[in-house]
Amino acid sequence: MKASRMGQWLSVLICVLLLLKAEGVPVGITFVENAVAKGAVCLDGSPPAYHFHKGSGAGINNWIVHFEGGGWCNNVTSCLSRRDTRLGSSKKMDTQLSFSGFFSNSKKFNPDFYDWNRIKVRYCDGSSFTGDVEAVDPATNLHFRGARVFAAVVDDLLAKGMKNAQNAIISGCSAGGLAAILNCDRFKSLLPGTTKVKCLADAGYFINVKDVSGAQRIEEFYSQVVQTHGSAKNLPASCTSRLRPGLCFFPQNVVSQISTPIFFVNAAYDSWQIKNIVAPGAADPHGTWRECKLDIKNCSPNQLSVMQVFRTDFLRAFGSVGNSPSKGHFIDGCYAHCQTGTQETWLRNDSPVLGGTTIAKAVGDWYYDRKPFKQIDCAYPCNPTCHNRIFDQN
Repeated sequence: MKASRMGQWLSVLICVLLLLKAEGVPVGITFVENAVAKGAVCLDGSPPAYHFHKGSGAGINNWIVHFEGGGWCNNVTSCLSRRDTRLGSSKKMDTQLSFSGFFSNSKKFNPDFYDWNRIKVRYCDGSSFTGDVEAVDPATNLHFRGARVFAAVVDDLLAKGMKNAQNAIISGCSAGGLAAILNCDRFKSLLPGTTKVKCLADAGYFINVKDVSGAQRIEEFYSQVVQTHGSAKNLPASCTSRLRPGLCFFPQNVVSQISTPIFFVNAAYDSWQIKNIVAPGAADPHGTWRECKLDIKNCSPNQLSVMQVFRTDFLRAFGSVGNSPSKGHFIDGCYAHCQTGTQETWLRNDSPVLGGTTIAKAVGDWYYDRKPFKQIDCAYPCNPTCHNRIFDQN
């Protein structure tokens, strides 16, 4: 009896441990203290930070450098509201983050990258790591130094072994996905010429469209971000030589000129873009979009038709990527945002698939040149494997 009970307990324990492994491994924070002297700091002047899980075995010289997301601040008021939060100060960041999905150290859950060095760079500048303004107003103590943070973090990682990298990926989610696009070629230029470098942008392909009230709100917002943070000089010159700097924050105006191989993971009904670009609160004063934005199943036929137009606009803007064999994409027909960093959408038995292929397999095949992957899903609600986001009421 005791033996069988012990066996049951062991089974439960093994199940719990497997679940924990699937859900992620906790990784502690590293502060880049020496960056402060270079002026490479968060909005509040605190040092930048990242979480680093070391590689092992055959992956010891392979590196994933992933940039966290979290929107942007476009003026002093909005940057002040971030300054004393985790998005503006490393003093306010959690000291541990869970690594799962693309960052998992389990061969089962991340077969192509589990043994790589995996780094999550925290986001505390509000400019997708593009800003650089020398002056600091003593009244606000706001530092606009995102581009310096990018350079200081990469320097620190080079010194910690990335200078010997055989393989390296710069990646990011949301505002960090945009950072991976805007800094793709720059990242490659900072690594040894012998390193195989590729870029991965998850939910970073923000498009320039009008909102439901007809206002060109996101275009104006991005122009203000670029102006406030002094980002123009750090945006791709191939774009700023042709267009106003604010327009060079949109991937559709930049991607055709990226020479480093790059892969895009994006939902065609990106939930952040629907909520904040298509139907932001300012364009929806009566809250008619509120329930729809929380759960796509709540959307009216009219709202769904607006979202189908967004998908058409998204795919048109995505056409700028072109047909280069070095580029790849996984564009699913889901209501989602950021799909590489969570196990359920990266690789699980019920993960989203396109043509029977998971995001993990698509990215791995593309990175290792096993086979190209360029697939765009059919329109909602045709893909039963989607994990459509459902948001809390608050």
